[in-house]
Amino acid sequence: MVRRLRQSWLVALCLVVVALPAFLGDFSVTLLNYIGINTLVALGLILLTGSGGLTSFGQAAFVGIGAYATAYMSTALGLSPWWGLLAAIVLTSLVALLVGAATLHLGGHYLPVSTIAWGLAIYLLFGNFESLGRYGGLRNIPPVELFSFSFAAMPQLYYLIWAFVGVAFLMATSLLDSRQGRAIRALRGGSALSESLGINVFVVRLAIFVIAAALAGIAGWLYAHMQRFVSPAPFDLRSGIEYLLMAVLGGAGYVSGALIGAAVVALSKNWLQDLLPHLTSNSGNLEIVVFGCLFILLLQFSRGGIAPLLVSRLPKTESQSSVKLDASELPVRRQPLKGEPLLELRGVSKSFGGLKAVSEVSFHVHAGELVALIGPNGAGKSTTFNLITGVLRLSSGSVWFAGHNLGDVSARRVIDVGIARTFQHVKLRPKMSVLENVMLGAYSRTKAGFFSGALRLDRSEETSVIALARRQIDRVGLAGLAVTEAGNLALGQQRLAEIARALAADPMLLLLDEPAAGLRALEKQSLAALLKDLRNAGTTVLLVEHDMEFVMSLADRIVVLDFGRKLAEGTPDAVRNNPAVQEAYLGGLA
Repeated sequence: MVRRLRQSWLVALCLVVVALPAFLGDFSVTLLNYIGINTLVALGLILLTGSGGLTSFGQAAFVGIGAYATAYMSTALGLSPWWGLLAAIVLTSLVALLVGAATLHLGGHYLPVSTIAWGLAIYLLFGNFESLGRYGGLRNIPPVELFSFSFAAMPQLYYLIWAFVGVAFLMATSLLDSRQGRAIRALRGGSALSESLGINVFVVRLAIFVIAAALAGIAGWLYAHMQRFVSPAPFDLRSGIEYLLMAVLGGAGYVSGALIGAAVVALSKNWLQDLLPHLTSNSGNLEIVVFGCLFILLLQFSRGGIAPLLVSRLPKTESQSSVKLDASELPVRRQPLKGEPLLELRGVSKSFGGLKAVSEVSFHVHAGELVALIGPNGAGKSTTFNLITGVLRLSSGSVWFAGHNLGDVSARRVIDVGIARTFQHVKLRPKMSVLENVMLGAYSRTKAGFFSGALRLDRSEETSVIALARRQIDRVGLAGLAVTEAGNLALGQQRLAEIARALAADPMLLLLDEPAAGLRALEKQSLAALLKDLRNAGTTVLLVEHDMEFVMSLADRIVVLDFGRKLAEGTPDAVRNNPAVQEAYLGGLA
C-alpha cells in the first residue's frame, strides 16, 4: 500500500512537470529551464561530494567545456548540435580523466584547493583563445532540432531539458543502488574499509569524478543552446561555489537534493534580485550575505540539507529485505580441509623509526582452528594483524597463506586470496542500512560495473547478493534489523554486523580485531556463542584480543605477545598457567 502511494506521488509529479508550461508564462518557464540545467550539475555533485566524499569547486569549468564544445562545433564547423552533445560529453570526460588522474590522490584540503586552481585555469583559457571569441564569447549558436522539430522556444526546450533531468535521476538512483554505488558510498569515512573489501578506491573516485563532469558537460550543452551565446563569465569560480551550495542546501546525501537545492537557489536569487534593489544600491554583495545567513540557519535545523527534512515526513516503503527472494548462488571459494596448513608467520618484524613494534614473531594457523592472538595493550597485536592483511609493509620476515607469500600483496588484494577482516574500531557506514553494509562484503565476489548498475542490468546479481546478505545477517543473530541504519545499532550489534560483512566475502580465514572491545557482559556472551558456532561450522578464525578471559573457553590455541615479541604459545590451559603470561597480565589470572 505504501509503495503504491509513493508510486502514485511519482506519477503525479511527472504529470505536473509535463503540464507546467501550459499554465506558466515565458519567464517562469525560462526559470524552470535554468533550474533543470543546474540540477544536472548538482546531481553530479551529489554523486561526487554527497556520496563519494570528494569536494569540488570546479564544476562550473566542466559546464563551460560542454558549452564551448558545442558552441564551437555548431558555429565554426557548422555541425549539428547533437554532434555537439557528443563532443561535450567526450571532452568533459577526457579533461576530468586527466585532471582526476593528477589530483584525486590528494587528501585532506589539498583536493578542494586543487579544484579551485584548475577551475580558474580553465575559466581563463576560455577568455584567451581567439577561436573561442576571447571574453566576447561565441554568438549565433543554433537551436537544437530533432527530426525537423525545433527546440528554439523556451516551452519546447523545457521538455528537452527535463527529459535529460529525468533520465539522469533514474540512472543516478539506479547506480547508487548497485554494487558500484555501495562502493561509492563506502568511500566516506576513509579508505581503509574500502581497500579491505577489494574496492579500488582511486578507480571509484575517478569514475564518479568523470560521471559528475559528464553531467556538467550535458548541462553546458543545454545552456549553450538555450542562451544561443556563451562567454567565460558564467563559468567562473563563483558559479562553481554556487553549484556546490545547491548540492549542500538540497541535501548532499540524497539524489532529490540536487533538484531541491537548484530550485531553492534559483528561486531565492530571483526573489532577492527583485527585493534587494529596493533596500540598497549594492544588492549584489548583499545577496551573498543573505545566502550566507540562510545557509547558517539551515545548518542549525538540518545539517544534511532540506531533503532529509522532507524525506522524514514521507511514509516508509517496504524494504526489499522483507521480500522472499529466489536467488542463484554467488561463486563459492574452495575451502581448505580441516587441519590443512593455512597461515604461517615466519620471523615477522615491523619497525617505525627506532621503535620495533613487532619483533621476530612466528606462529601458524591450521584450517578449522580458532587461534587467539592476545596480549596487553600495546603488545603489537593490531600491528601484527595489519602486517597479515597488507595494511603495513613488513620490515623483515614473511607471511604465507595457502602456500602463497603475502609479502607483496596489497590490502586491496588480500580479500582475493581468501582473507576477510573486521576492525578494532568498528568501520560500518552509519547512514547505510545493515543490509547494505553486509552486501559490501560480497563486492569481491561480484562483477557488475558502473554502466550495468546505472542501466539496471545487474538485477540478477543484486538479487543474489541481497539473499546472501540476509542469510549472513540471520546467521549472526541480527534478524529483523536488516533495514536499520548501521549507526543506530548498539556497539555489540555493530560488531556482529561487521562479522556478517566479512562472512559475505566467503573467506578461507576470518580475522577479527578485538571484537569484544567495549562490549558488555551479555554482548560478549552473544559474541562468544557466535564464534563457537563459526568454529564448529569449520570456519577458520584468527582472533586478536586483549581480554584473556574472553578467549579461554573459545580458542584451540593461544599466542601471547608482549612488547612486540611472542611470549608464549599453546593451549588455553598451558597459557593460563604460564608464569611469564601471568606476569605480563599483572597477575590478573594467577
